[in-house]
Amino acid sequence: MSQQHPVRSTGTPPPRPDASMSLLNNVIDHALDDGYAEASARREAEGGGLPRTLRAKLGLAAGLVLAAAVVTVGAAEARISAPVVAKERQELIGRIDAETEAAEKLEQDVEKIRAEVGERQRKALEQHGGDQAELVALLSGATPVHGPGVKLVVDDAKDTEQGGGGPRESSGFSDTGRVRDRDMQRVVNGLWESGAEAVSINGQRLTSLSAIRAAGDAILVDNKPLVPPYTVLAVGDGQRLSTAFQDSADGQYLHALQENFGIRTSISAEADVRLPAAPSLIVRTAEPRGAGAAKPSGQATADTGKGTS
Repeated sequence: MSQQHPVRSTGTPPPRPDASMSLLNNVIDHALDDGYAEASARREAEGGGLPRTLRAKLGLAAGLVLAAAVVTVGAAEARISAPVVAKERQELIGRIDAETEAAEKLEQDVEKIRAEVGERQRKALEQHGGDQAELVALLSGATPVHGPGVKLVVDDAKDTEQGGGGPRESSGFSDTGRVRDRDMQRVVNGLWESGAEAVSINGQRLTSLSAIRAAGDAILVDNKPLVPPYTVLAVGDGQRLSTAFQDSADGQYLHALQENFGIRTSISAEADVRLPAAPSLIVRTAEPRGAGAAKPSGQATADTGKGTS
């Protein structure tokens, strides 16, 4: 019986010499962490280049350089154009000064002409007033006057910002302690009614054609604004005029303003008050006079002119 040769088993392969260094091999084979490898791959897919933070810093630096260049160019241009702007500014100032001077000169000419016209009107009134020329000149304000009379001072209340209510508030003014145009109208009318021969407010002569009205919070007398306190001078029998005014309805009205709204008033009889002439007269009707003036048919050779104020 033949013997079979024993079958030699292959067995397990011999261990690798570096089997004991598997941890070290793993570290070597995976030297880059998976997260870092993924980030690197993503950057390569996006085109590679510098990190975002560095690119942002470079972009910011480039923007700052560009802004600095723009500012530098603007400053250089402003420095170059500064003399031109300064010259234009001086020319403009010179033109403004010249026009202002011309306007002031025109205003002076207007005042001079107005004074001449007023003087001629007064002279015409004196010449053609007849036997009552002095009275007409007085009533029309053509001449300055002086004599005994009264001095009446009307002023706003001490605290004009506090409204006291009442009927004065309904007229649109929140300040009830302020003197108004209608108050001064009643004062002047009361003085005329009490026997005043001539009246002025703050040096402004009043005539039968004078107007007292308001523009905003200001009181205008013949379109000239006045400021408080309002000093009213009236020519007449001083003591009698003062008593008559205070007893009149307008005097009682002024007393009520003082009692209810704090408006300050004072009245005194004066031995001598002086009132100026009215700044200008208004001629209602006039006829030409002189050799060259045209005459209606049938009129006498001696031409007479007349003017009425």
